[in-house]
Amino acid sequence: MTTNSTVIPDEPLVREIVRWALAEDLGSGDITTNLTVPAESRLSGQIWVKERGIVAGLAIARLVFAKLDARVFLAERVPDGSPIEPGEIVATIEGPGRAILSGERTALNFMQRMSGIAGLTRRYVEKVAGTRATILDTRKTGPGIRILDKWAVRLGGGQNHRTGLYDMILIKDNHIVAAGGITAAVERVRAHNIAGLAVEVEVKNLAELPEALALQIDRIMLDNMSLADMAEAMRLTAGHVPLEASGNVNLNTVAAIAATGVDYISVGELTHSVKGLDISLDVMY
Repeated sequence: MTTNSTVIPDEPLVREIVRWALAEDLGSGDITTNLTVPAESRLSGQIWVKERGIVAGLAIARLVFAKLDARVFLAERVPDGSPIEPGEIVATIEGPGRAILSGERTALNFMQRMSGIAGLTRRYVEKVAGTRATILDTRKTGPGIRILDKWAVRLGGGQNHRTGLYDMILIKDNHIVAAGGITAAVERVRAHNIAGLAVEVEVKNLAELPEALALQIDRIMLDNMSLADMAEAMRLTAGHVPLEASGNVNLNTVAAIAATGVDYISVGELTHSVKGLDISLDVMY
C-alpha cells in the first residue's frame, strides 16, 4: 500500500506543528551553521535509510525546509508509504546551504518517528493478512503530534480509531462505573448525542456482553479477554455488531487474536513505544 505523500491531512495544523518544531530547535538562530556556512552557499544532498522499513514523513520534511527557505527543493525517490531497504536513497535535496543544515534535524526527527510507526504498523497488518481483522491505532500518541502519528499508521496500512475525545463515543470501564452501569451510560449518551456520533462500549468479560449487545450500539470493545472468550463473543454476537479486541496485543499475539474472527484489533504499541527508523541526510557541494 502506498499513499500520496503530498496529500497532507489538515494542512494548517501540520504547518503549525512544523513551525513550533523549528522554533524549538532554532530559537534565536542556528549559531553553528550561520558561523561556518557562507550565506550564499548552495548544497545538494541525499536522504537515505539505514534499516529496512516503510518510509513516511517526506511531505513533512519538505514543509520543514520550505519554511526555512522556499528555494530548497526536495525530490522524492519513493513516495511515503513505500517499503525501503538499507542504503536506499529516499529523496534528494538541493538549495541554500544554511536552510538545509538548519532544517536537517527537525526534518529527520519527523521522518524517523513517522517511518517507525508506519513500519511497525505494516508488520502488524502482515500478521493478520487473510483474516477479517483491521489494525487500529489508539490515542496513545505523541502529545501535539497525533495527526502525524495517525497519518503514519495509515501509511503503514492500518486504520485510525477515533482522533480524539470529540469524534466518537467510547464508553469505557470508568464511564460505566460513574454512570451506574452499561445501560445507564448508553441511555445518557442517546439522550444527548445530537451529532449522532458512533457509540462503542467496552466490556471486560462475557457476562457484560449480553447487556451491551442488547443495546444495539455500533461497536463493542473486548478488553483484555482470553482467546477463548473472544471466540465465544464472536459466536454470541453472530455478526450483529462489530467486535474490537484491545489489550495485551503484540506481534506475538496478534495473529491468534485475529483468528478468533474479531473485526478490529487496536494496538497502542503502534504509537506509544515508537522506535524511530534510522535515517540520515548527507550533503555535498
